[in-house]
Amino acid sequence: MTAPALPEGTILGYPRIGRRRELKRAVESHWAGALSEADLEATTADLRRATRERLAELGLGRTDSSIPESFSYYDQVLDVTATVGALPARFTRLRDSDGSVPLSAYFTAARGEGDDAPLEMTKWFDTNYHYLVPEIGPETRFALTSDRFARQVAEARADGFVTRPVVVGPVTFLALAKATDAAPAGFAPTSRLDDLLPVYVELLASLKAAGAEWVQLD
Repeated sequence: MTAPALPEGTILGYPRIGRRRELKRAVESHWAGALSEADLEATTADLRRATRERLAELGLGRTDSSIPESFSYYDQVLDVTATVGALPARFTRLRDSDGSVPLSAYFTAARGEGDDAPLEMTKWFDTNYHYLVPEIGPETRFALTSDRFARQVAEARADGFVTRPVVVGPVTFLALAKATDAAPAGFAPTSRLDDLLPVYVELLASLKAAGAEWVQLD
């Protein structure tokens, strides 16, 4: 079996906010209770479609994985936190009965709720972009708890695009994390790499099943 041909050109990612800041307005309306989750999902699906069409107009191929699938509702690191089962214990109650992480829990981890503090924010590699810091300890139980990456790949496929999902890689994810308060002194989140890798294997398999031919691990 031969690997897919490399695209003639590509980009690492694309702004997700929308040409008229549609994402920001939709998310804030949802937080205010003025936009339902279903309407938020529909709005962001339209935004992703517009982005793919725009990138195709600019010359990227529709079916060669050159268009990155880099959308996020809030933060690309939080996306992985929610996907690999790494939400802190204080948010466990927000998971669905099957253990999956719904969008409401995702946003609560970003914003906090009552006495439950949100994840800490810090600069992404000394840039002006801030990400939400994962909290990892010996007690963190990794598992595939969200199919959002795969659903976006399948969405693109249904529209005639073969896109390249962009995911923060496992080493980067753990290197950007901090130890939980319950972790022993000297604990390093990167020591959990062997436990995290099988979940990434599952994630990659789900992306392939959804139609991805290439995956970008940042």
